[in-house]
Amino acid sequence: MHPKYFLAPWFLLLTLLSPITVLAENSKDVGDYVIHYNALATDMLPPAVARDYHITRSQNLGMLNITILKKVLGSPGQPVHARVEASAKNLAGQYRDISMREIREGNAIYYIGEFGVANEETLKFSVRVRPEGERDFFAVEFSQDFYTR
Repeated sequence: MHPKYFLAPWFLLLTLLSPITVLAENSKDVGDYVIHYNALATDMLPPAVARDYHITRSQNLGMLNITILKKVLGSPGQPVHARVEASAKNLAGQYRDISMREIREGNAIYYIGEFGVANEETLKFSVRVRPEGERDFFAVEFSQDFYTR
């Protein structure tokens, strides 16, 4: 399969969400891999996208989306399976684990987790990723503000 098709679902999801101001798409380069991550309120998802990905649309739910790509010269990267662990903490110190599930579409692999969120809440995410075949985890931390009203 041509490399441009590896990320089709990922880019489709991002393309559908790009007008949403709460979308924060970022990436972190870690050795032979690039970890892409974003978080947003699920009520901002178009109904068809939420239905296709089995995501509950609600003003009180957020979604974390993680993709791990192995660097491949001359391509956008090869999606890889990984163990993904995630948690979040708000400014009041309230901690929550985020259960992640793997989504596969063709050659694309990504991980989605849903979590409760309040209006004007800032969450600091801690994500640990261990790509298949690696013995060490890579860490990503980022913060996201949520506006649900």
